[in-house]
Amino acid sequence: MTDRLHTLDLRFQDQPGTIAAYLLRHDDGAALVETGPGTTFPMLQARLAEHGLTPADLSAVLLTHIHLDHAGAAGHLAEHGATIYAHHAGVPHLADPERLLKSATRIYGDDMDRLWGEMRPVPEDQLIALDDKDSVPLGDHEALALNTPGHASHHLSYVVGEACFTGDVGGVRMPGETHVELPLAPPEIQLEAWRESLTRLRTAIDRHDVSRLALTHFGVYDDVDAHLDRLDTALDAAGRWAADTVPALADDDEALREAATEWMRGLATTNGVDDEAWARYELANPSWMAALGLRRYWQKHKAPPSSRM
Repeated sequence: MTDRLHTLDLRFQDQPGTIAAYLLRHDDGAALVETGPGTTFPMLQARLAEHGLTPADLSAVLLTHIHLDHAGAAGHLAEHGATIYAHHAGVPHLADPERLLKSATRIYGDDMDRLWGEMRPVPEDQLIALDDKDSVPLGDHEALALNTPGHASHHLSYVVGEACFTGDVGGVRMPGETHVELPLAPPEIQLEAWRESLTRLRTAIDRHDVSRLALTHFGVYDDVDAHLDRLDTALDAAGRWAADTVPALADDDEALREAATEWMRGLATTNGVDDEAWARYELANPSWMAALGLRRYWQKHKAPPSSRM
């Protein structure tokens, strides 16, 4: 089925190669993996039109998780008739996104509208909750859902034919680059769970002969083992940085953010990322969010009990 897989560049903030949705044509119609945010819905419509489709032609929309850059336009598509599939823990927040939007506003503040636009609720009768190893029929194929927490507790990856759609648990990688970053936005980063998810991905990839990874940020890659090895290295680096840096700077937001940016920029430079490519990484995965995410992780999971949040 992967010969009918199409990458839709949503040109987030009018920049190429930062957020993708994936179109899957099948015998009974078409499905979408990820929606992008509300701000990119007009571009999503334009990309579908390039394939002779409208949102009304999408029967199924598969979400890896409910963060706004992945699921923000789900309600828009539901209004055109699509059924929305998501992790069972995320489904209630799609039906009523108020808490999700409040949480995001604490992080993004006045930039909410500029970045993400409107997130509309999805009617409950158009939502289907998925558990680990559930399958979604796509014509004569199916999408296998895998529970893959670490970036978020409500995170799924999907195996469809020879492709695995990894959402954020598969990392961030810009087109033409080999460098793999971790998206470390708060509030649910859990590096130990992420490692377990990476092991699950490797097992599923071997079992289902997966030869391509489809990353939301950004693109399809066929160097599967090498990519996952880099992701493993990135997890090790994040754990070391959190242990070495967060305890001393946890109470100084500005210093912690500066330290996170310096650390992530250094890793990128070591892996051959130039200034232009770094700007794309920053748009897709702002380094200042790693400071907040790893501080939350450290305080919740690693700090002495008397000092945990």
